[in-house]
Amino acid sequence: MSNVTIDNVTDVVIASLGKHAPIDARQREIMEALIRHLHGFCKDVSLTHSEFLAACDYLGRAGAMCSHKRQEFILLGDILGVEVLVDMLSNPIAGNETTSTVLGPFFRENAPVMPKGASTVQKHFEGEESVHVEGYVRDTDGTPIAGAIIDVWEDAPNGLYENHDPDQPDYNLRGRFESDENGHYAFKAIRPVPYPIPGDETAGELIRYMGHHCMRPGHIHMMVAREGFRPLISQIYDSSSAHLDDDSVFAVKEELIGEFQKAPAGADTDLVLRFDFILPRTEAQAMAAE
Repeated sequence: MSNVTIDNVTDVVIASLGKHAPIDARQREIMEALIRHLHGFCKDVSLTHSEFLAACDYLGRAGAMCSHKRQEFILLGDILGVEVLVDMLSNPIAGNETTSTVLGPFFRENAPVMPKGASTVQKHFEGEESVHVEGYVRDTDGTPIAGAIIDVWEDAPNGLYENHDPDQPDYNLRGRFESDENGHYAFKAIRPVPYPIPGDETAGELIRYMGHHCMRPGHIHMMVAREGFRPLISQIYDSSSAHLDDDSVFAVKEELIGEFQKAPAGADTDLVLRFDFILPRTEAQAMAAE
């Protein structure tokens, strides 16, 4: 029987990998790195047993918070900057393609499909500013991409997404649009406002433990997809919004900041926003990765 000590416990655990059941090379790589870093963390902070039990309790409570309306572990990953890091590792920029950023915990599948130029607004709020959003979807050579699906969602002027606000209609401020033969897309929405990520339960505990705040700058989520191209998950930020420099989830990228400008006379919205998207072809992305 091996004598497990502080000095050898990490190597003992790693030596057990694949000993009684086969694991592939990627599993081994992930588990070995996880064990080394996790053991190293415990040693670095001299983690006590009561702190270990508190962490187990915390993770259990975080799991209990998860539902179809709230994915607590995505929130925790956002607060720690993990999701934005994983996104950058998964979607490296190799050329002029549009930068991605985090999906976040508020996305809903199967948003209503709408014709170009339609409005996502089902409920109006006092003081809201309407905005006409449009732009082009192109490939890295500038060729228009027809038939791209642009999935959009945003918070309401009260700072809440529809699936966290029982007073908003189902799928309010959400929609899916398709680019035309010229790669052009357009829709109407509301100017997004800064809002707090959930500061209750385990997410709030982590924010407070870090001494950080809960606020995010105003932004519109956009997910762009077309067969043959790398899907894009991104957010367009309002250049005049607060918290661009201290986003609670560290997801702001300079190239994703858009200008919400006053609409021209006679327009049917208060503001206009123009933002173009560039998607790399999947084969070009594979070549770049190689």
